Amino acid sequence: MRFQIDKTDGKARTCTIQTAHSTIQTPVFMPVGTVGAVKALDATDLQTFLTPQIILGNTYHLYLRPGDEIVSQMGKLHGFTKFPKSFLTDSGGFQAFSLSDNVKIDENGITFRSHIDGSKHYFTPKKVLDIQYNLGSDIMMILDDLVALPATQERIKASIERTTRWAEESIIYHRENQKKGIGTEQNIFAIIQGGTDKAFREKSAKELCALDYDGFAIGGLSVGEANQEMYDTVEWTTQFMPQNKPRYLMGVGTPEDLVENVYRGVDMFDCVMPTRNARNGTLFTSFGKINIKASQFTTDESPIDPECSCMVCKTYSRAYLRHLFRAREITYFRLATIHNLYYYLDLMRQMREAITEGHFEEFRNEFYAKRNTNS
Repeated sequence: MRFQIDKTDGKARTCTIQTAHSTIQTPVFMPVGTVGAVKALDATDLQTFLTPQIILGNTYHLYLRPGDEIVSQMGKLHGFTKFPKSFLTDSGGFQAFSLSDNVKIDENGITFRSHIDGSKHYFTPKKVLDIQYNLGSDIMMILDDLVALPATQERIKASIERTTRWAEESIIYHRENQKKGIGTEQNIFAIIQGGTDKAFREKSAKELCALDYDGFAIGGLSVGEANQEMYDTVEWTTQFMPQNKPRYLMGVGTPEDLVENVYRGVDMFDCVMPTRNARNGTLFTSFGKINIKASQFTTDESPIDPECSCMVCKTYSRAYLRHLFRAREITYFRLATIHNLYYYLDLMRQMREAITEGHFEEFRNEFYAKRNTNS
């Protein structure tokens, strides 16, 4: 992976990440393709209407179904899904934690039961990398010990200590495998933990960033803490992260979260919000969110967002989208998902442009002004 900083404006920055499969301009939002597909879309939709350079796949879900060995046999993620650009795969630890009723963490890994059939499984740092070697993702996340907030100081301390041990084990294992010709085009990111405690975040960041990773993520946020706590934690943590490597904030978030964390120096994001909200009738616009279920849109001939250039806004009315939603027509899910993801991807494009031109603060102020005017 090649990485370079192209422009800075305050702490905000634009960068270029080059993987084996695509050139990624940051700040970047990665659509979530949990089981090898962005819900309601296929690879043709992605390449025709959205053109993301990277999407996210989920190690936990792909391991359980169809199985990482099957994905490997079918040409790994790129061959199996026919999406030719980059994939990032998370470690699966979050899903093992959140979807299993009786997850157990020990010093060597995580024991969990499948949410599909109740079968018992054990993830270790080496196991999740082996799965991701089979998946063939461009960026692999390592196993970490995630803590839901609020949590005790003792639990957070144990989490960062275990996360560091697992990170040390993971990087040694990965570099040894690369010497054997395994995963030579795959990159590896570590995940900083520590809750919202500044001392723990500093400790975790310094320990992990001293290791030979290709990039670093901030994990364990957007899990119950207030938004301002998240922003403050990110701002505190980024100062301990290397300038010359990508910074990824996991599982975040709203359009406001993206703007605030780009402002604080984050490069990469992912979240299910645009796709999940689309399916539930919430559509994102330059002036805030609208609920397409509302009766006010019954005969509204205007597009979802007059400022949006997506295929949906160029073609269809709010009235039609509302009709499709209320009729439970499958077409609705596709169109709404295309629009919401286009909005997110275009928001990142606008931020890149503002940083490049040196007026990100002005962009940020205008972003909120539009929302306040139309609220």
